[in-house]
Amino acid sequence: MTKMIISITMWTNYPKYLTPGDKVAVVSPSGALDPELIDEACEALRKWRLVPVVGEYAKGKYGRFAGTDQQRLQDLQWAMDDPTISAILCGRGGYGVIRIVDQLDFSEFRESPKWLIGFSDITALHARFASEGFPSLHAVMARAIAHPEENRTAVRKLKKILFGEKMDYQSVPKKSKYNRAGKAQGKLVGGNLSLIYALQGTPYAVDAQNNILFVEDLSERLYHIDRMVQNLRLSGVFEKISGLVVGQFSDIPKDPSFKQTIEEIFLSAVGERQIPIVFNFPVGHVANNWPLVHGANVNLEVVCGEEKKVVLTEL
Repeated sequence: MTKMIISITMWTNYPKYLTPGDKVAVVSPSGALDPELIDEACEALRKWRLVPVVGEYAKGKYGRFAGTDQQRLQDLQWAMDDPTISAILCGRGGYGVIRIVDQLDFSEFRESPKWLIGFSDITALHARFASEGFPSLHAVMARAIAHPEENRTAVRKLKKILFGEKMDYQSVPKKSKYNRAGKAQGKLVGGNLSLIYALQGTPYAVDAQNNILFVEDLSERLYHIDRMVQNLRLSGVFEKISGLVVGQFSDIPKDPSFKQTIEEIFLSAVGERQIPIVFNFPVGHVANNWPLVHGANVNLEVVCGEEKKVVLTEL
């Protein structure tokens, strides 16, 4: 087994963990969401003994967006600035964050950092928060919290982390025969592959140096996935990372004309580098979407052979 241990700097600007009575802002910085789902998510948060506060435009609709760029930016900036808010729950993903991500002002947020919660299109926000030095939560959003019976494990794990339990995944299910053994430490960075690809060449490009990259995506054709992965390869991302976590690539159209699988696409891009690689990790557009603390310093251990073990823990 190859062991890769590097020196990492611990983050000191973690948002405070939640306690009963804390306020959670519910906003929709991306696509529009059924207003009933927002109401149901708020009711679920109340059962957690939290106080939901809905953004002015969270239930809005402007074409495919939840509001104009200015409206969505205004809601998000309000949630970031308000010192009484302890967490920001995004309604859904879709598309739209990349249109406003560069306009956020962190001057007030620095005085009262809070947890940002979301995934998919919210990857762009995770990238921006990381560029400012703040961790965030790549996790389920309003729909899943509104219907926890459909996402029981993911919602339960999110709640535990929000209330102060460190991310500690000692037994990751569905071990893949394609896994590559090894140990590594680094910051956990990444999210939706399409957004990571879209942010390359911007100030919010993924920070790959000595970090552990995780990726997931939805409904992309294999050759589209390959094109994005090749972009990361040509950008030097796979030469810099200390480990790779490949999550769920769900609803991928069948394409017999493309001769590589998801696993083969990533393995060929990484090449002969002996870093730990995990496939089929429970993160992505699936019910079992485990929360990951984006920007957290983590330990990744992959054991292959008869033991077959995958461990991902927050340091």
